[in-house]
Amino acid sequence: MPQYTAPINDMQFVLHDWLNLSQHYQSLGLEDFDQELVNEILTQGAKFASEVIAPLNREGDEQGAKLIDGAVTTPDGFADAYQEYVANGWNAMLGSPDYDGQDLPNTMAVPVHEMLDSANLSWRLTGMLNESAILAITKHANDELKKTYLAKLISGEWTGTMCLTEPHAGTDLSLLSTKAVPNDDGSYNITGNKIFISSGDHDWTDNILHLVLARLPDAPAGVKGISLFLAPKFLPKEDGSLGPRNTVTVGSIEKKMGLKASPTCVMNFDGAQGFLVGEANNGLACMFTMMNDARFQVGLQGLGVVEASYQGALEYARERLQSRAPQGIQEQNKKADPIIHQPDVRRMLLTQKAIAEGCRALALLYAQQMDIERFGEDTDKHQAKNVISFLTPIVKGFMTDMATEMSNLGVQVYGGHGFIREWGMEQLVRDARITQLYEGTNGIQALDLISRKLARDKNNMLADTFALFSSKIAPMTNAQAKAQATELLAEWLETATTLKQQNTVDLAGCAYDFMHYSAYCLLGVIWLSMADTAEKSKVASIKSGKKNTCDFYIKRLLPRKELFKTNLFNGADDLVEFTDSEFDYQ
Repeated sequence: MPQYTAPINDMQFVLHDWLNLSQHYQSLGLEDFDQELVNEILTQGAKFASEVIAPLNREGDEQGAKLIDGAVTTPDGFADAYQEYVANGWNAMLGSPDYDGQDLPNTMAVPVHEMLDSANLSWRLTGMLNESAILAITKHANDELKKTYLAKLISGEWTGTMCLTEPHAGTDLSLLSTKAVPNDDGSYNITGNKIFISSGDHDWTDNILHLVLARLPDAPAGVKGISLFLAPKFLPKEDGSLGPRNTVTVGSIEKKMGLKASPTCVMNFDGAQGFLVGEANNGLACMFTMMNDARFQVGLQGLGVVEASYQGALEYARERLQSRAPQGIQEQNKKADPIIHQPDVRRMLLTQKAIAEGCRALALLYAQQMDIERFGEDTDKHQAKNVISFLTPIVKGFMTDMATEMSNLGVQVYGGHGFIREWGMEQLVRDARITQLYEGTNGIQALDLISRKLARDKNNMLADTFALFSSKIAPMTNAQAKAQATELLAEWLETATTLKQQNTVDLAGCAYDFMHYSAYCLLGVIWLSMADTAEKSKVASIKSGKKNTCDFYIKRLLPRKELFKTNLFNGADDLVEFTDSEFDYQ
């Protein structure tokens, strides 16, 4: 199995050269953060990801998580690695300083998270969801709940989960039936069953806090009658120590296609004591704080898989000898040439590279907007929030679709060996597949983008996103590339503006096409901007590599947008008029 190496040089280029983090931090009043600190975090994060987490990946997949006598155990080394992660302060990077968090900018934490996703997706998932739980509790819980739970979540002493899905209620949460009955002491008894709960139980920490959606007895029907509750595995005493076991149990561990080392649990709440988070019947809004963060994080998982697959494919292509290159013998001292000299293999590798580096830049541009939303002035915060809202379904949907496509390319480069477990590439395909499904399937992401973020919005999200990408074009010095980027972005804006005038059914019919059309256009702008920045780089591999990869993207990947664009204005008649009986062969 190939050894993961964090792409620090590319991360540094994007952060320092393209995003100009030093200026970014100064504009936000974050003078204590500088390039030296960023580089140190990247270096230490890379060391932890490659030396501690990555070696656990394959064996974790082989062992899987197990449920024994009602308790979940994770593969050998997973819990120890988590303790090291917590001891080194990685879990507290984004936490509030009021609860012993480090309050680092997202642009510092996100690269480390990408490294962990590439190194071992199963291991990363528990910490990822814990960060989302921290965010929800920070924004919505009362002071008493924050005092009791937040510091322990931020430190990593305890972890959190997100309990939404029920056997009969997935995306449509209006069907949710879990009940919450009030007690005289202000707590609630929660009864119901939840499925697909990532890290619902594990052996990493003494306590696990479940954020659970449930209905109060007098709740209105539909999504307006959902409340959010915190139900701990163990109820803490006043001094913070663990008290009695709550009536929360694991029914089973799901048998999955991938992510086998991560315990995905069926959770049973049998009158479990819970505490209201936020206002009654406003749970969905509270949960979306957690879910939207998780959607970005899942997009980052997609990027992590793309990078891992690219690294594995590149290493194999350099070593595998097979035939002679069509352009002539490349290595006279060998019986055959490495397959990296084959044009079609290069096509696959360059596709992976262009998508990995383009998506990384998009993710870090997104992280920069997260910094502004947290630390910026009110007007800037509002604009950043609009951009984040618009880009979230694109980041989640497109990056995870690319994870499946690019990991399959990785298998293809290996040929038959890619289909064999010991090489590690088929695991990436299996692990990647869930990213297109959880936190809302990618069809749901596309529908959210085209209906809520485009059609129902008063052009604010679209306009602010256009303004952000325009700001990346403005400083470009290559006149031809600048004109190309300007034209591409203008086309995207005009297309989106025209599209939003269509009826609801036609919009739903082309939602997926619009998500991908937008992604390819925006990545095209990003690539042209990055290549322009790289022209000034003193690092030869960056200067030439970015230009040539940009040329490849513009020539071979950007044209994909035309297929998606065509489908945007074809209507949905062919979809909705196809009768149910016509699906059958009989």
